[in-house]
Amino acid sequence: MSTPAITRNPFSWFLLLGLLVSGFLIWLIYYKPAATTEGEWVTYLPAANACFNALCACCLIGGFVNIKRGNRDRHIRCMLAALVFSVLFLVSYIVYHHFHGDTPFPGQGPIRLLYFFILISHIVLSIVALPLVFTTLYHAARKQFEAHKKIARYTFPIWLYVSVTGVLVFFFLRAYT
Repeated sequence: MSTPAITRNPFSWFLLLGLLVSGFLIWLIYYKPAATTEGEWVTYLPAANACFNALCACCLIGGFVNIKRGNRDRHIRCMLAALVFSVLFLVSYIVYHHFHGDTPFPGQGPIRLLYFFILISHIVLSIVALPLVFTTLYHAARKQFEAHKKIARYTFPIWLYVSVTGVLVFFFLRAYT
């Protein structure tokens, strides 16, 4: 019996999914006109997004600490919570940008360069993180712990960086808009 393509090479499928999600987000933010109506509740979504990112980062650190201590059950709970917070972030982010569109950064001088360095690295690494997270989760779910551990070495710092810089982007925009 042949092995299904997704089982043989799941990363390729997860990479394709990541590229599709990234393409959708680029269209949503830069090409789709903002919705014509917007409730006041939409203004709270950036803060909610920052909270989701911060909670994700805390869960990632908790998962890392727990696996280093040999507590696999707590590691699993922390990592699944990190995944849930990331999904909540993505849903909230999509809703916000559906209604609001792009938020330009008005800061000038060196702070503008710093902001765009953080923003661009955040965006690029979030595109990289998505297939890595799915692949890492896939190997864990299939109890392929050696493969899981090997890819998690890359997934963890990238996912953590994306979560932390997401919070930083929020604070930059809050301070300058």
